[in-house]
Parts: sequence; structure tokens; C-alpha cells
Amino acid sequence: MKVTDVLVQCLENEGVEFVFGIVGKETLDLADSLSKSKQIQFVNVRHEQGAAFMADVYGRLSKKVGVCLSTLGPGATNLMTGIASAHLDHSPVVALIGQAGMERQHKESHQYLDIVKIFEPVTKWSTQIKESQTVPTIIRKAFRAAKMGKSGAVAISLPENFSAQMIPNKPLPITPLPESVPVSGAIKAANNLLQKHLKPFLIIGHGVLEQNAFPELQTFINTLQSPVTHSFMTKGVLAKEHPLNYFTFGFNENDLVLQGIKEADLLIVIGLDFVEKLPKAWNERKLSVLHIDTLPAEINEYYPVEVELVGNIKKTLQLLLESEIHPKSWVPTGNLQEQIKTAYQINRNPDKPSLLPLTIENVLHIIEKYSSENTIVISDVGAHKVSIARTYQPKVPNKLIISNGLASMGIALPGSIGAKLACPNDPVICITGDGGALMNFAEIETAKRLGLALIIIVLNDSMLKLEVQQMNKMFGTNYGVTFQNPDFVQLAASFGIKGVRISDLRDFENVLKEKLQTLEEIVLIEIAL
Repeated sequence: MKVTDVLVQCLENEGVEFVFGIVGKETLDLADSLSKSKQIQFVNVRHEQGAAFMADVYGRLSKKVGVCLSTLGPGATNLMTGIASAHLDHSPVVALIGQAGMERQHKESHQYLDIVKIFEPVTKWSTQIKESQTVPTIIRKAFRAAKMGKSGAVAISLPENFSAQMIPNKPLPITPLPESVPVSGAIKAANNLLQKHLKPFLIIGHGVLEQNAFPELQTFINTLQSPVTHSFMTKGVLAKEHPLNYFTFGFNENDLVLQGIKEADLLIVIGLDFVEKLPKAWNERKLSVLHIDTLPAEINEYYPVEVELVGNIKKTLQLLLESEIHPKSWVPTGNLQEQIKTAYQINRNPDKPSLLPLTIENVLHIIEKYSSENTIVISDVGAHKVSIARTYQPKVPNKLIISNGLASMGIALPGSIGAKLACPNDPVICITGDGGALMNFAEIETAKRLGLALIIIVLNDSMLKLEVQQMNKMFGTNYGVTFQNPDFVQLAASFGIKGVRISDLRDFENVLKEKLQTLEEIVLIEIAL
């Protein structure tokens, strides 16, 4: 078989269902091999960045490895933003990238860039196939690397001179990923640390969701009886009504949970990635830390680790629970939980929408009211992302997708395609600002072609609102952050999908309720704020 036939067999062996991408001259053989697969569907997209975002969100939700494809040069560099985003958000992704033949890589050549070097800073592993016989080994290693420890992105470039070569190789067998757990001495040290302190505060990060450890975490929280806060990407671990839920932290302004953290005498930090918020912002007092994660702590002045439990988070929490945790039963003073609910508009009642203004917070309350446990909400990046992180409360974990590592504008619309393909029976709601929407708006054609059903909410205020707010605060004016928009309803119609313009909150409630009940197509809802 030719190299690309073997490569596709290897992808099938890894359980790949979709490859998102754009075909170029250097990947024609691979496209031909994919066309013969009975297992893998190639999803041809409208921009390589969209392909990487689709693979990212598909990987997060399916717990498989998302796969994307581009050709060399501009195809590869277009792919890079989405790959970097997946890498910092710890989504398992493998990027297959066409490359110039080996015979022209030693000199200046048309569209040739050193893809391996370009992708090294934004991947766990970046490599090039230099010998056709190594394809099965490289693919197996890539998929292991993407899922090993903290998940992340891998890039493989395929020089076109190898693609049609004939090789006899077959896929390598898949073996379970190794899992480590802390030694008994470390568990005992952690237990002793918990006994020594009276006011621990739990800070929960995305690693808990990545390793499906939230059932054990919920038991740990209910046993320890200490307050909990979540990073943007981790919402839903605790129900909104849970007495220990202190909601979200990591805001640049009015981060009210910091008042409670300042009262603590120990921080228990579980599965948190510093790309969401550096410790200097939330551990000003330099409190001792119990670090629980798949990787050793990145120790700095504001993250003084006293004990660390390194290994599989799910099994680590099981071991910690077996060591007989004693409840602390403390809460911060000043009725802080109610203060947060009020300030973050978590408690607002949307039962009479005709009496409420059309704000992003009230829109979120309506979405929360009508969404089910399996409703997936995907946020783009902008001022609305902050509002979603504060106000919106998913009913279960891993149903709110926020890019908070690289924080990439433009992720929501293509990401919703990845979400719908990963969870075809779950309603998907994409929330994007007008800035992020037009970055990858062309992927509506992809979603339409695939016959997907989802709701796209475009918040239209003709500005980059977060930057407007920041510039006005710093300089008293703003510059370079406003623009004009097309008619989004007409634009939706040009793609063959239904568009609705909303004028008040009751209109929005009526439309959302109807579409969630009968969602059989793509619907765009434009909201002028």
C-alpha cells in the first residue's frame, strides 16, 4: 500500500471519526486515501483555523483525539492559531500538515517553511516523517503524546515525495496509557496537612474535567466541607445551589471570591493550569498550597507548594478519600456567597422578561432557564466571555466551553461544529460577539453542508467591547476598536439558514424556547446590545 493508505489505516486504528481540514497539492494522496475509508469522514472546511478549532472542541467533548489537516505554507500557518489554542487549553489534537518534498527542503523554495520549528512552541511534539517506514510508529506516538499526562497538540508534517511510496507496514497495536498515582507517603503528608489547617479553600481547574474526576471531586468537597471556586473552563462541577459553591475566579476586576481566599489558611489547588490565571492574582498572601495535578507544580513565589500529589487526579482523589478526610465546616465571613450571586447576577429571576432589559446577563438567564443538562454552550472571546464566566451556570460539568488559555477570538462558531459532531444528540448554543463571529463566519457553510442543527447567537454592538471599556477607563476615550457590521439576518439567509433579529428579552425567550424544542436546522439569532 502507499504511505497515505497506511496512514489512514493508522488513523482508523486510533478510532478517528473525523478529519477537519483543507486539501492542498501536497495532500492529494492523503485525500484520496481518506476517500476510501469507511470509518473516517473528511470535513472540508473554509479556513484552516476553523479546522483546528473544530478538532479542539471535538477532542474536549468526545475524549478522543481531534484530527485536522492542512497543506504547507499558508495552510500550515493558518492552522497554527487553532493548534496553539488547543495546546494551551490542553485539548488532545493531532495536526497533519503537508510539506514540500525532501528534495527542496535544503534551499529557498516556493511556499516552503520549516513547519517543525514553527509548531514546536505550540505543541507537545512537532515532527516530520523522514522515512516512509516510520509512519505507523509516528502516528501511534503522536496519539499517545496528545493524550499522555495533560492533553495537548501534536503536529506531523508529511513531505509530498513520501505520500505515494509503497510500504508494507501496518498500524501498531494500541496499549493503555500508563497512569501514575502518588506514593502512600505523599497521601499521608497531604492528610497531615489537611489536619493541621482549619480553613482550606479549594481552587478547581480544567484538569478535573479532562480526567473525568468530578464525581470523586464532588465527594471530596462534600467530605471536606470547605468553600470551592472554579476557573472559567471548569464550571458545572458544583450545582448553583450547592452551599460550598463560590462560583468563578480569575477576573481582572471585581473578583469577589478573593475575599474568601484571603481568609483561608491553606489552598487546595486541583487540576489548575496557570494559563487561566497566574497565582500572583489569587494568592497575594502566599498561602501554603496542596497541589493535586497530573504534573509537578510550577513553583513560584506566589505558589509555595507544601505537599504535592502528582498523578491521575481521579485516582489521587480516591486515595485521599480513603485516608479519612475530616470535615472543616467553614465558610468565609460576610455572607460572601450571596454577595457573589448578587454581583455576578446569578440570582436574577427571568420569569418576567418583558420587565427586564436586553442585556447579556439576562440573555444568559433565559438560556439557563431553557437548557437541559446535556445542552452545550460555547463562548467566543470578548466582553461576553467574562459575563458568561460570571453569570451562566451549567447544570453539569463539561457543558460550557470557554477558550481561556490562548483565549482565541473566532473559536465559537467552528467549535460548535466540533461539539455537534462529538455529541450529535446534544443541543449546541454558540454565543459570539460580532468581532469573533466574522472571523470564522464562513464555517456556517460547513455546518449547513453537514446538515447540523445548532443555535448561533450573535451579539451585535459594532465594537470590540472589552477593548472599548478598557481604553475608556485608561484614556477617557477609545480608538481603533469600533466598526460597521453587515445585516446578519440577510447574511444568514445568504447561507441558506434562518436568521432572526431580536428587539427585546421576551422575543428572545420565545425564539429560544421554540428553537430548542424543534431544533432541526441552524438558526442565527442577532441581538443588538
